[in-house]
Amino acid sequence: MERFFGGHPAMVFVRLAIISLIVGIVLAALGLDAFDVFESIKQLFIRIYEMGFDAFEWVLRYFFLGAVLVFPIWIIARLLKMGRGADKP
Repeated sequence: MERFFGGHPAMVFVRLAIISLIVGIVLAALGLDAFDVFESIKQLFIRIYEMGFDAFEWVLRYFFLGAVLVFPIWIIARLLKMGRGADKP
């Protein structure tokens, strides 16, 4: 069990409690609250989620812009190639 915790479990918990208290005091002095931290993390995930869909929309917009030219040209090229009989092996 000591190997997992990195020392005697009771001492590890005491050290973690002291470090948590010190970090809590520093964060309180900076005007931060635990709920502010969770809200910031939540907002981060929301922004990443929205950015993902913005990127998807960006890709689709450019795809359709290119497809307006590429697909008709491809179809015309295929039709011309079929007309000449170039598809025969």
